[in-house]
Amino acid sequence: MLVVVANDLPPAVRGRMKLWFIEPRANVFVSGVRDSLARKVVDYLHEHCPPKSGLMIFNSSNGCPGYEIFGMGDTRKEITEISGLPLVIEKSAAPPPETQNRLTPDVPKPQ
Repeated sequence: MLVVVANDLPPAVRGRMKLWFIEPRANVFVSGVRDSLARKVVDYLHEHCPPKSGLMIFNSSNGCPGYEIFGMGDTRKEITEISGLPLVIEKSAAPPPETQNRLTPDVPKPQ
């Protein structure tokens, strides 16, 4: 299986991707192509997409851990490796909101 997530693809590349992939959301492509074709698609994307495309490619593999992650350009996500396991970290523009204890009801504070 091959999943491609992009920030912005050139129209010609996007049209070519629609030949082999399903596009469930804009600039998100999913396909069950064979490994040999998946490698050709990854090479095609690296060759024809500018860095501003922000590609993140997830490819299933037979080796450990069972998948590969490729990134190109500003992906808005960071790829990191922990104990040999590649993971994706979401970049956040804003600090996380303060969390409340969800088990207690909202009670107004005394003044």
